[in-house]
Amino acid sequence: MNVIEIKPDIFWVGAADWAVRDFHGYVTPQGTTYNNYLIMDKEVTLVDAVKSEFAEVGVANIKRIVDPAKIKNIIINHIENDHMGALGRIMELVPADTKIYTTMRGKEGMGRFFDIEGWNILTVKTDDEIKLGKYTLKFIETPMLHWPDSMVTYVKEAKLLISQDVFGQHLATTARFDDEFIECASITELDDATIDYYANILMPFGKLIKAKLTQIKNMGIDIDMIAPDHGIIWRKNPGRAVETYMNLSNGMADQRIVIIYDTMWHSTEQMTLPVMRGIRDCGVDCKVIKLRATPMSVAIKEFWKARGCLVGSPTLNNEVFPSVAEFMVHLKGLRPKDRFMGAFGSYGWMGGAVQWLYQNFRDMRLDAFEPGIQVQYRCKPEDDERCYEFGKDFATSLKEYHNRYQKSGALKVGLS
Repeated sequence: MNVIEIKPDIFWVGAADWAVRDFHGYVTPQGTTYNNYLIMDKEVTLVDAVKSEFAEVGVANIKRIVDPAKIKNIIINHIENDHMGALGRIMELVPADTKIYTTMRGKEGMGRFFDIEGWNILTVKTDDEIKLGKYTLKFIETPMLHWPDSMVTYVKEAKLLISQDVFGQHLATTARFDDEFIECASITELDDATIDYYANILMPFGKLIKAKLTQIKNMGIDIDMIAPDHGIIWRKNPGRAVETYMNLSNGMADQRIVIIYDTMWHSTEQMTLPVMRGIRDCGVDCKVIKLRATPMSVAIKEFWKARGCLVGSPTLNNEVFPSVAEFMVHLKGLRPKDRFMGAFGSYGWMGGAVQWLYQNFRDMRLDAFEPGIQVQYRCKPEDDERCYEFGKDFATSLKEYHNRYQKSGALKVGLS
């Protein structure tokens, strides 16, 4: 893809990965981009690097603008492979005294990926600045967003925030900016990709995100463009990205229920139908996800979008079904909050799965609707009625739970 000037003398020199479908276990059906940025100033500066497999693409893009031998500074906001993988190749082309700016933890981690002997690495912390010429770079540490080394870079005179993983999406597209993407796709698709990225990568760090966004606001930083390291650049409406993240970090969800289940001999699957009817007859929207037919990252995204979740599983060896256990392990690692949970399932001669699920809800400190519902072997008409009533009762309680959450003022907390 061609290089693109995103601000005067600041260029996107990244790479689009149209083929990637698995991003460390996170399904990416629309691919992704590895964004990095070249600042043409008195001191030519490269911000971040592309994934190692795209090193020659990134180098070629840099060469379209400048000889790499003229690069004076390299900023590494984050040392994960998709942000820093090509650094070794770039260091072969730049002067030996080129300065590399990163956090202290970034420097420590960098030495685990490369032989950094002889590299001119300088560590920075929040509020440190370097003057390039007409542009000034300000650094803001963002530890655990989403690695300990993470930081963002603010180009003061351009009012540009280069935000590494924050505000990103996994989208491979010829559109580089939000307004271009919306024109060829839709705002709904962009919002969905933003939520998908947050739910699968940044969900555990909601409190940290909220605190960091508040800190940036209090620093008086004026932002009119946000350039993440994945996906589109927020040119038209960066405020939408900030508001979305504030709402997500505050537990934003719709008054809806997602049923996430798997089944062995279709008995648990049969239960989803009357449960769903009960939910819908109570006036609550509902979506059904079968785990072995759905990528895990999609199940996680749909979980995050809904205030209520019912997890269904057959009992196998007195335990939960393996695919349901996998989902719960993923969920536990993401440390969700402010979700209303329930469980249902089928069994043969002994139960166990439903009890296992409720114990996991308690372990995750999630609010739960108890008791769950179990059916032996296969639903009879009276079991269908029980499942229908369970769905209605869960939906009624979910509406009350969601209304309490809305009244708490936790939603729609922006920075304006």
